[in-house]
Amino acid sequence: LKLQFLYLIAWRSAPLPSSRTMSSKGAAAPAGAPAGNIPQGTQELTVFVQNLLQQMQGRFQEMADAIVNRIDEMGSRIDDLEKSIGDLMQQAGIEEGDTPAAQPTR
Repeated sequence: LKLQFLYLIAWRSAPLPSSRTMSSKGAAAPAGAPAGNIPQGTQELTVFVQNLLQQMQGRFQEMADAIVNRIDEMGSRIDDLEKSIGDLMQQAGIEEGDTPAAQPTR
């Protein structure tokens, strides 16, 4: 029952049908499964699940790297924006504490 459940999870999380192959029985086999061969035995299923987990780990790492790169890029842009605002304030003769929001109301 556990193996059937793992196979079902692996099959449902496989890429879209365009990357699936058709088995000799006409059923769609998940990506990573040998063409014409849906894993049947415990060893085949174990290898299939390990390959699927490796693919998922690779995709996760790619997404994590992309997110970190975007955060770094956003940080750089914020730093540039702060510098530009500081330069504009300096050109206008405004000190950092002299902004209207920082002044107490009477």
